[in-house]
Amino acid sequence: MATLSTQSYKGSRDYYPAEKRVQNYIFSVWREVAESFGYEEYGAPLLEPLEIYAAKSGQEIVNEQTYQFVDRGGRNVTIRPEMTPTIARMVAGRQQEIGYPARLYSIANFMRYERPQKGREREFWQLNTDIFGVSNAQADAEIIRLSDTVMQKFGAKRNMYTIRINNRNLINFMMAQYLQLDAIQSQLMIKLFDKKNKMTPAQFREQAEAILDPDYVHEGLRKITKLVEATSMADLPQEILASEAVSDIQTLFTLLHESGINNVKFDITLMRGLDYYTGMVFEVFDELPENNRAMFGGGRYDSLTTLFGATPLPVVGMAIGGTTVEEFLKGHELLPKLSSTTDVYMVVLENVEKSAQIVANKLRVENIKVAVDITGRKIDKQIKSAVKMNIPYLLFVGEEEVASDTYRLKDIVTEQEITAGIERIITTIADYRKRYDEDDF
Repeated sequence: MATLSTQSYKGSRDYYPAEKRVQNYIFSVWREVAESFGYEEYGAPLLEPLEIYAAKSGQEIVNEQTYQFVDRGGRNVTIRPEMTPTIARMVAGRQQEIGYPARLYSIANFMRYERPQKGREREFWQLNTDIFGVSNAQADAEIIRLSDTVMQKFGAKRNMYTIRINNRNLINFMMAQYLQLDAIQSQLMIKLFDKKNKMTPAQFREQAEAILDPDYVHEGLRKITKLVEATSMADLPQEILASEAVSDIQTLFTLLHESGINNVKFDITLMRGLDYYTGMVFEVFDELPENNRAMFGGGRYDSLTTLFGATPLPVVGMAIGGTTVEEFLKGHELLPKLSSTTDVYMVVLENVEKSAQIVANKLRVENIKVAVDITGRKIDKQIKSAVKMNIPYLLFVGEEEVASDTYRLKDIVTEQEITAGIERIITTIADYRKRYDEDDF
């Protein structure tokens, strides 16, 4: 029989305890921030009917990126590639029962068949937050404030990231009125703008030229050049400034500035390629030169619930991926040192296994997490195991300790130790855990 590979499926990750601690740290910040804004957690199926993505997510996702199959009942299903259509389906199913504004969040895994690269995997985890039932700029601002708060909670300074903002209504106006494109050309141009930062200027120009009508190429390219050179709303052509969406963007910027969020930037080339966006769109960019890319984003998708027979419902949301956050934290040296979730490793001496378990249970009753060595190995090997596991404390239990009811507690990092009774040991470990948790957050 052939030896099986120990590698995980391409584009997915194994989370050993050290990696899982990092993931759990990221999740804990996500959850804390989402709930601090009043968002309620929900769960959803891993599999969905393929048709809900075919309707609005875009053909690239459906045709090239979904893991899809026909189940034994003859249904076309897919592993979810994103959460937005799912939560729209869920809210549409109970639209009359839900209280609004409905603030909802989830932390879940997804799969897309993409080329694995730095910051991008085929299986990935995301925080998704959405607010249903509010159509004004206050809801748009709240989602961006929440996103900014996540970054701040991770310890990021605002010069480490930029929030770029555009509006799908402005994009549609730009495509139809300013560039004079038909519906098909507009979709192609939006997708091209969405990929602009991943190609050379010559490649972008060549593909833009292919989309434009032959007798409009020169004028069209001239107008496109003016667009991509605009670094602020003031730089936009006068024809575009006539759009009502400009006022919406200005209102949003005012709300964000009033909240102290000044690292925001208007970006006319920001498209967010998914087909369901209907208003404000935004992305958060890492400003680290080695990783200057979009990390996450979101926007408004007011009509998605109608796909499920529900009345139109205004919605704005965002999604942030765990891998991109991890890359950001490592790049900016913001990832804290994360020790084991186990507080103390009990080194068992001589023949006191029964007494060791009694001591361990006393500690567990006080919420101290204890791993008892049950191997009967020599002391040095027990200690080496604790060091490998990154457990902060050693507790030595032998015949003398049991007889005196005092135990030796040693800090593995500082090598400081005390000999004390159970109560002081509990206090010492609890104080350490409290300090450690405060340092993390």
